[in-house]
Amino acid sequence: MDTQKKEVQAGIRINKYLSEAGVCSRRAADREIENGNVWLDGRKAVTGDRVLPGMRVTFCGKDVRPETEEIMIAFHKPVGIVCTAEKREKNNIIDFINYPKRIYPVGRLDKDSEGLILLTNQGELVNKMMRAGNYHEKEYVVTVNQKIAPEFLDQMRGGLYLEELDVHTRPCKVTKVNDRTFRIILTQGYNRQIRRMCETCGYRVTKLVRTRVMNILLGDLQPGTYRELTAEEMNTLKKLTAKSYSAPKGTKPGKRS
Repeated sequence: MDTQKKEVQAGIRINKYLSEAGVCSRRAADREIENGNVWLDGRKAVTGDRVLPGMRVTFCGKDVRPETEEIMIAFHKPVGIVCTAEKREKNNIIDFINYPKRIYPVGRLDKDSEGLILLTNQGELVNKMMRAGNYHEKEYVVTVNQKIAPEFLDQMRGGLYLEELDVHTRPCKVTKVNDRTFRIILTQGYNRQIRRMCETCGYRVTKLVRTRVMNILLGDLQPGTYRELTAEEMNTLKKLTAKSYSAPKGTKPGKRS
């Protein structure tokens, strides 16, 4: 029996169902379930529930059905917009874009930063893109408050211990652009990582722009505007993630990361 038939018979885990329906990522779905925002056949869903054919799933009171149309857009996020679908946040990215179909951001770009962020309804693709263990690249151009010393570049390249997060960053590619600007390529995305790295070295970020996510470039996209990805960009993106995994290595299917 093939995998698809087995899944139909056994049902699909509810976090995966929400992800594939374009509601949110699996991880975010788990949080929404814990918060009581997801219902399954008239009762509050619990982590690990499985959705069988004919079952009714609702999210925040609205019916959820699998999305068949593949949507992926590139958006130039301005400073001040928050990468969340939370309606209580007045500057949330979803209301700002006002896209006609349900989409959500691929990862985050902090409120004080600008640049490229992708939004989609393709849950599994998001999981593959976002797992740090897949080493997918994101590129930034960063301006700091003082002249860049060679020692600073070496520190950034070598990886740093971030005390607030209690983590060591990976070695990364860093090149100087001018006296106060550098380009950095990361394969992980800790909260405000670049800003924290700079602060650890005694510098303060004054401007941060994300210019690339994997093969997708910001280009001349203006702040506050978006565009659909081209077929060529989507095909390349799928090729780059073809061998990526959507759950941490060593975990059993369905186990939370």
